[in-house]
Amino acid sequence: MPETAAQSTFDPISFLESAVPIASNEDVSEMREFLVETIESHGIEAGVDDAGNTLASKGAADPDTHLVFNTHIDTVSPHVPFERDQIDGHLVRVRGRGSCDAKGPLAALLAAFFAVDPREDARVTLAVTPDEELLSTGAAALDLDADLYVVGEPTGLDVCPAAKGRFQGTLTLTGSAAHAAESESGINAIAGLEGALAAIRTFDDGRESHPQLGSASLTPTVVSGGESTNQVPAECELVLDRRSVPPETAEGFRTELESAVRESVPDNVGVDFSLTDRPTPFLEAFATDESHELVRTLADASEQAGGSGVVRPFTAATEASYFSPAPVIVFGPGDLADDKGAVAHAEREYVDVDDVRRAASALSDATRRLVGAA
Repeated sequence: MPETAAQSTFDPISFLESAVPIASNEDVSEMREFLVETIESHGIEAGVDDAGNTLASKGAADPDTHLVFNTHIDTVSPHVPFERDQIDGHLVRVRGRGSCDAKGPLAALLAAFFAVDPREDARVTLAVTPDEELLSTGAAALDLDADLYVVGEPTGLDVCPAAKGRFQGTLTLTGSAAHAAESESGINAIAGLEGALAAIRTFDDGRESHPQLGSASLTPTVVSGGESTNQVPAECELVLDRRSVPPETAEGFRTELESAVRESVPDNVGVDFSLTDRPTPFLEAFATDESHELVRTLADASEQAGGSGVVRPFTAATEASYFSPAPVIVFGPGDLADDKGAVAHAEREYVDVDDVRRAASALSDATRRLVGAA
């Protein structure tokens, strides 16, 4: 299909070189303005909703098939300056905060969004959120009711139709204070940890692993308790990190964990497990069937564009969970980590130019196959 003038003028690498220098770790306003300007420069109306999401659509108003491209424009602190790596005068790598998480994926998604000409019964929407790295207030406010979702994150061009969820909570054990010289007159909350930790270690014993995601994990991360070195402690707190698999929900985990600990500590020790308070839902686990057309089409397109064609779980929690149970996949250029260590959220964050172009090509090809006009 021949490209229109607007489609042919978009270069994902030029966009990336302009986007990465824009700091979006503390305030996304400038980056969002640049994104809106970019979209509207291609003759497509873009808007910003009350939650700060940037939205743009093309195609049928009442579609039979609605495909959504989603990613985020916020980054973690501190901002890392933009740099270019060149070989023989050719740009090969873009460095800086957000280059791979997730402005590289955004550049590839934009290329596909501009390139597609939806068929008469299809619609494509770009939904870019402002708060993914913190509380996901943007994604939680989206109400798109679409049929297919592609979420841009650094996956090394692998197609990721599943990811574990992440819950966090605090286990509080309570007893009664007493002088340590008369320890039997009190109830030692810290001593209750012995049974609590045993319950945590065995919490997932006997559970079947998920066919795509494997086993859930439960990890104690922070412990605190006691007020004086010569006093029986009346309270002890233990923070727990849960990486969940379907069909576990946050509330289901909370109830079951509290019950398991209650059965494992002395009756005179109080037990309470509370999930960390947050204004948006936790990012729960999701899994799209690997045989779904969305997964197969993008995996094939990625392989043809020079990617691996590998289908695997994503290793981090993601806003993709908000779009499940609709078919959703995570895909994009860049890597969370390489053989030298962390890439995303690190001082050495980078994305390779060739991978951004491959991702753009794969997404454009897959989108044409899924919703494009003949």
